Amino acid sequence: MAVLGALPPGLRCRPIRETDWEGVVDCLCRGFPARNRSYWIHALTRLSQRPAIAEFPQYGFALEHAGQIVGVVLTLYARYHGPEGDEIRCNLSSWSVDAEFRPYGAMLVAAVLKRKDVTYTNISPAQATLKANRALGFRLFSSGQFTFLPALSLTQRSCRVLEVRPDLPELAMLPESERYILSEHAALGCLSLICICDGAAFPLVLMPRRMLYGVIRCHQVIYCRSLADLSRCAGAMGRFLLRSGILVCFVDAKEPIPGLVGWYRPNKGLKYFKGPRPPAPGDLTFTELVIFGP
Repeated sequence: MAVLGALPPGLRCRPIRETDWEGVVDCLCRGFPARNRSYWIHALTRLSQRPAIAEFPQYGFALEHAGQIVGVVLTLYARYHGPEGDEIRCNLSSWSVDAEFRPYGAMLVAAVLKRKDVTYTNISPAQATLKANRALGFRLFSSGQFTFLPALSLTQRSCRVLEVRPDLPELAMLPESERYILSEHAALGCLSLICICDGAAFPLVLMPRRMLYGVIRCHQVIYCRSLADLSRCAGAMGRFLLRSGILVCFVDAKEPIPGLVGWYRPNKGLKYFKGPRPPAPGDLTFTELVIFGP
């Protein structure tokens, strides 16, 4: 998508302010008619409650014309602490531009993509935007999803699974960055777990979902250190989930996952990134899926 010709008088791109909420919600409702106003108010409220990251905008960018919001892109920034140093990710979400101004919609994304040290993700691209994503330099970091029955995986006798709570002693076995991920996602409605195997601790974050038109309850993997670790913990995790009647889980993947009993669905749930450090499949922490809800 390219900017065509001179900008219409009065058209500008700027960060979203709290005073813009009504206009932002109106624009998002026009662009995503399947979502109601309460969904978008909830989304903006959740963004307002997230910690500010450096000088980055709290909500995203708006395209404004003559005092009216005619385009929106929401941004979810998060800081990650890792062995290679800190990194910042930005999940781009809910890109919507009124029909009259769509030739200028790239201004919104261009305003976000200025920083070369930030990793940008798009985890729910609309089919109509895939070409624009590739033109902007986005590449796949997950090309499918693997649906599996964790209880059918082999379980080591020494493996056990614990639900995270603030006073859980086993939290001390994890680095501070992963303790933060577990506690924050538990507060956001996810199921945060620690799997203990042979004296080592493995963090897992799952999100309650439904599949087959809402008939079957399942869980989506939001965080694991690696798909190999997920496979190692799957049996114990599956037996833990059986207590709640959960039989099925799914996770982003590029191919079938050794050690998991299930089936791979290519081209399902495509996810893109742009920047220095692609997220690993199985890492959807602090993205729109968690913050806004499915």
